[in-house]
Amino acid sequence: MRAGLAALLLLLLATPAHADRIKDIARFAGIRANALTGYGIVVGLSGTGDDNLEYTVQSMRSAAARLGVVLPPGINPALKNAAAVIVTAELPAFAKPGQRIDVTVAALGKAKSLRGGTLLLSPLQGADGEVYALAQGNLVVGGAGAAAGGSKVTITHLSAGRIPDGASVERSVPTPLMDGDSLQLGLTASDYATARAVAGAINSAKGAGTASATDGRTVRVKMAAGGDRVGFLADIENLPLELERP
Repeated sequence: MRAGLAALLLLLLATPAHADRIKDIARFAGIRANALTGYGIVVGLSGTGDDNLEYTVQSMRSAAARLGVVLPPGINPALKNAAAVIVTAELPAFAKPGQRIDVTVAALGKAKSLRGGTLLLSPLQGADGEVYALAQGNLVVGGAGAAAGGSKVTITHLSAGRIPDGASVERSVPTPLMDGDSLQLGLTASDYATARAVAGAINSAKGAGTASATDGRTVRVKMAAGGDRVGFLADIENLPLELERP
C-alpha cells in the first residue's frame, strides 16, 4: 500500500514533457523584417492641418515644384488643409519589388486631425539610407471627435492613421538563406538543454554532425550540398521536440 502511494506521489510530482516544433522555439538568423521610415505631406484635410508651419510650407513648395507649379517668391500656400507627417512601415523578409505593404502615418506638426487626408508620394528609407518602398494613398483614421459649446470629446487619436497596402516595395533586402554552407538557429530563450535537444533532433533526422549547439541560444546547422535548400529548412523547422515543462 505504501509503495503504491509513493509511486503515485512521484507521478504527480514529475515534470511532464510536451512536444514542440523547432519553428515554435527558434528562428533562422538573418531572416527578419526591416523598419522603414519616411517624411511626407498629407493633403485634403478639412481645415485641420498644420496652418503655416515653416517646414510644411517648404515641403508644399517643393511638392508643387515637382509637379511643375512654381510659386512666386513671398507667396506661400494656405496649409490648413495639409499636414507634415512621418510615415513608417515594416518590410517583411523576402519581400520582392511590386509587393504591397501597410504603412502608418502620424502627424509631425500641429495638425488636429488627419481624417479624410491623402498622403502624397513619399519614399521610405531603411537604416542604411536607401529607398526600399514608395508610399501613397488615402488614410484610414480610427478615431472620432466632436465639439460643441466650448466642449470637445475625442475617442483615440485623430492625428495618426493607416494606409492598408499603402506602399509598393521597390527594392528587396538580401538574406543569407541561399548563401554559405551553414546557417544559425537562434532560440527565443537561452537554455543549454533546449539547444542540445534541438541539435539532437536535427542530427537524428538529417544525420550525425549536421547540427551542433554553439551556446545556450545558438545552434549551427550545415546545409545539404546541391539539394533543395528550402525543403531542407522546412523539414528542420517542423521537426518535433520533447522538452521538459518548467
